[in-house]
Amino acid sequence: MAEADSERRSRRRQMSKDERRAEIIATAADLFEKLGYAGASMDDIAAAVGIGKPTLYHYFRSKSELLWYMHEELIDGLTAAHRARVERGAEPVELLRGVIHDFLENIATRRGQCRVFFENHRELPDADLAVATEKRTRYEAMVEEAVRGGIADGTFRDVDTKLFSLAIFGMSNWAYQWYHSDGKFSHEEIADAFWDYAYRGLRP
Repeated sequence: MAEADSERRSRRRQMSKDERRAEIIATAADLFEKLGYAGASMDDIAAAVGIGKPTLYHYFRSKSELLWYMHEELIDGLTAAHRARVERGAEPVELLRGVIHDFLENIATRRGQCRVFFENHRELPDADLAVATEKRTRYEAMVEEAVRGGIADGTFRDVDTKLFSLAIFGMSNWAYQWYHSDGKFSHEEIADAFWDYAYRGLRP
């Protein structure tokens, strides 16, 4: 036991600042999943990571700053993945299918982080919330544009782009409430099924 603790301390000493931040974020996300954002304290996070509270505050000044970093990591990742598909000339079908797969991939690999992303972003300080809201709105507009593109080229029937985008988000996002890695379907299979259901409603 003492040897294992010594190895962990040695590994932490060798971590870069970014690696330590990533470890703290991942550990905090697990705690938020188990205890809820309100239920997990900075003391809990420090203890779970295995560092002192002053060290934790060296990396994150508050729990809301942790929430901010979690939100930024997710929304920036979703936006970058979608933009990369657009830039390589992906068709609307691939773009929207990718949106669903991106959400399910994140839910499967970052469940706690997704929970606070969906449930707690409004608890960010006002200035951070304004930036977060702008980024979310921009991402939603990109998805709406993909729907609009499919309507324009005849791939999709004429639907309300805002309403259909919200349907995709609602169907995909809610999976964080019930998805389990040991369930009947993998997250890839769920994403494929969701897209099949959505696409059936879009076909001319």
